[in-house]
Amino acid sequence: MLLSHSDTQEVSLDACPALVLNADFKPLSYFPLSLWSWQDVIKAVYLERVIVIEEYDRVVHATSSEIRLPSVISLKEYISPGTYPNFTRFNLFLRDRFTCQYCGFNAGNGRELTFDHVIPRRMGGKTCWENITSACPSCNLKKGGRTPKGAGMHLLTKPVRPTVYGIQNIGRSYPPNYLHDSWRDFLYWDSELDK
Repeated sequence: MLLSHSDTQEVSLDACPALVLNADFKPLSYFPLSLWSWQDVIKAVYLERVIVIEEYDRVVHATSSEIRLPSVISLKEYISPGTYPNFTRFNLFLRDRFTCQYCGFNAGNGRELTFDHVIPRRMGGKTCWENITSACPSCNLKKGGRTPKGAGMHLLTKPVRPTVYGIQNIGRSYPPNYLHDSWRDFLYWDSELDK
């Protein structure tokens, strides 16, 4: 579906996601940024589950009504983020800032990283936050099935179980490629001001 833009250019509605804030007006997630498609946003508005904070200069027409497309919404009910993030490959790489914890290679998007059991599984090492670290393929191969000490390698940081708050703070330092102007105040309103 295409929607007419104010300057008569045709703009796809898929290019109009909404930033989703929790009831405390903080994003549900910074990285990846909490965005909903226009379809999910319209449904949530009609079900009265969200408050519209900001809008695009675009209108969606229904059979008997029209609605300006929301660009920033807030949930009416607070969703507790919990204490700890899910143990996923993405969250692991985010915790380690997309960097090999042996040589310091920064993989940027994480596609060139693997994960490594610090204490190998064959030696009783568990698959948990405290025993898994990000590694580039070269370091992972070099370390093999040994401990870092046994391989003559050193960890840059000790792997720990992060909190949701810690992961969100790290995620804030990785802004998405696209930020709509209406989102900026809500993404950085709780940032420390320059002195």
